[in-house]
Amino acid sequence: MSSTGETRAFIPLNIAVLTISDSRSLADDKSGATLAERLAAAGHKLAAREIVTDDVEKIQAQLKRWIADPGVDVIITTGGTGFTGRDVTPEAVEPLFEKRMEGFSIAFHMLSHAKIGMSTIQSRATAGVAGATYIFCLPGSPGACRDGWDGILAHQLDYRSKPCNFVEIMPRLDEHLKRDKAKA
Repeated sequence: MSSTGETRAFIPLNIAVLTISDSRSLADDKSGATLAERLAAAGHKLAAREIVTDDVEKIQAQLKRWIADPGVDVIITTGGTGFTGRDVTPEAVEPLFEKRMEGFSIAFHMLSHAKIGMSTIQSRATAGVAGATYIFCLPGSPGACRDGWDGILAHQLDYRSKPCNFVEIMPRLDEHLKRDKAKA
């Protein structure tokens, strides 16, 4: 079980939120709003928030812009992780990963199973690292976004979380690329 170390200072991250939907606008995007509200309440900065349709090229184009942006540390997507014909988020995002984060999907499904039972198998939540930027892909429901943020991301994106967290390894994410994007 993780805990928060009071001896460490909080390090705010720049987090972009991408809603992937054919039917949402910023006015009715409850899942994107849920993530934006929670990350701000935790002390992080909303670096950007966009909506794109369920289209591989559009998703990849937006992600590539944010991955290349030194002002974006983390990207969280919501939507498009199901099994319908328009659900293409994993197909768009996973080819961009330099490293895949298998444990995220497992942890997400464990949390989700406790709330919705076997219906959790209908999600293809995924995560990884691309260009020293963390990318987390959550389902499109506000409940799934709350579960993913509250149960996993709030802790792993907090430098004070022990025994380990994603923030403390950010300076080394791109060491193989010889770039200077990630700084904790």
